Amino acid sequence: MSQQVAASGEPAGRGPSPGDEEARLAAVRRYDILDTPPDGAFDRVAALAARLLDTPVASVTIVDADRVWFKAVTGLEGVTEVGRGPGLCASAIRRDGVLVIPDTLSDPAAGANPLVTGPPGVRFYAAAPIVTADGHRLGTVNVLDTRPRLVTEEDTATLADLAAVVMDQLELRLSALTAVRAERELRAAERRRAEEEQAARQRAELDRAVLASFAATLQRTLLPPALPAVPGLELACHYHTAAAGDVGGDFYDVFPLGGDRWAFFLGDVCGKGAGAAAVTSLTRYTLRAAAHLDPDPVAVLEALNKALLLDPSAGSRFCTAVFGVLDPLPDGSFTVTAASGGHPPAYHLRRRGSGERVAVEPVRLRGGMLIGAFAEARFTSRTIRLAPGEGLLLYTDGLTEARTGDGALLGEGGLTGFLASRAAPVGAAALVEGTAALLADLPEGTGDDVALLALSVPPAPAGDAPEGRTSAHRAAAPPRAAPRPGVPHPNTPSEETRSRAPGAPEPSEHRSADT
Repeated sequence: MSQQVAASGEPAGRGPSPGDEEARLAAVRRYDILDTPPDGAFDRVAALAARLLDTPVASVTIVDADRVWFKAVTGLEGVTEVGRGPGLCASAIRRDGVLVIPDTLSDPAAGANPLVTGPPGVRFYAAAPIVTADGHRLGTVNVLDTRPRLVTEEDTATLADLAAVVMDQLELRLSALTAVRAERELRAAERRRAEEEQAARQRAELDRAVLASFAATLQRTLLPPALPAVPGLELACHYHTAAAGDVGGDFYDVFPLGGDRWAFFLGDVCGKGAGAAAVTSLTRYTLRAAAHLDPDPVAVLEALNKALLLDPSAGSRFCTAVFGVLDPLPDGSFTVTAASGGHPPAYHLRRRGSGERVAVEPVRLRGGMLIGAFAEARFTSRTIRLAPGEGLLLYTDGLTEARTGDGALLGEGGLTGFLASRAAPVGAAALVEGTAALLADLPEGTGDDVALLALSVPPAPAGDAPEGRTSAHRAAAPPRAAPRPGVPHPNTPSEETRSRAPGAPEPSEHRSADT
């Protein structure tokens, strides 16, 4: 093992002047991160640091004027901040690179730190600074141990990558906050033209809804902790990880647009690791934000394409995605309007005649280009109807690229055959469970992560008359806890749904004006 030693008492380069420290503290305030609630993205970084460097303690810290505040910590229960003592974080933010102290008792400054002299008795410390684009060091991603140890160059590179992920998250958070403020100001300006008291009340309610939506978006991580309960609809999801320790770029989400309308998306960012994770976060935030401004699926994907091309942190990474909007119909059915950017087709499953088997129809959206690859990319949309007893399956390409027992790709043909063998009616939970079991039974596993999202309309109870969707608006059971890896997560549908009214017209297929 190679050893990179830096004396914390003698930081590299000149020491910071009072003006430098004042500017650094101003940068800390700019990101508005101190004393915020726990966030899953930062918690994951701390957990990854501890696991990848095999240490009992890891944390993401922000260094304030007189304290070191823990945004995320693993291995130090109940600790939220410590004094800004010498030798550890206070020294790490004075360096350009990673600070490594193999034995704190041999370091003049670190040996006097309270974390060294008192509990937990830190003997090893390594930290990478979290550095802004203009060079200010906000804090550190660090690992600690109660015994002396050495590290490799790969370990220090890992710490530096994780610190870069934290900085990306802070930039995304700042961008979202800025967007919220800009959107609020715009809507406030529009509402000022209205003089009636009712218009003023509506403006205030809309502003609160926008703020609540963006606040919820900021708390989400790469995957939602649970799927929501959508009246009249059953949802289920599954995430299959191909290799432990890899950070993948597959993502999905379901969220409300207002009234009875809901939106969903599923996609895949190219590559793995910290870079893919950062782009995935940007993609999820952008899709949610764009949908609240203009819910048209083609417009949402166009907004995402523009955001990926303009964001320097995305680099040359691109993604595929399906974005759709759900509209309930009076007979208990849903119209599904979806747009695709380079993504595999979804599958529409419905009863085959009067039998118990299902007909499987791929929902192809031809012409949709990769998102984030070309400024002139164009996307297409299509509308289908999801009736009682029918389901819709979305997936990432790790599913069709998985290899069967004879070494051949599962492919669209193999997936179609598997789905066609299922019994009607189609339930989202059973559909995801069966597909997850198919993945688990593959002898060689999968070479890529797989994300699954299924939607289904429960069949109408026998004897129900098509009297509209009154019952579908009754309170639905709350969503269950987030799924563990490898375990499908169905949401709970509403208590009852109505069958489709006789003679109700089927929605027609349509495409965007760009195609």
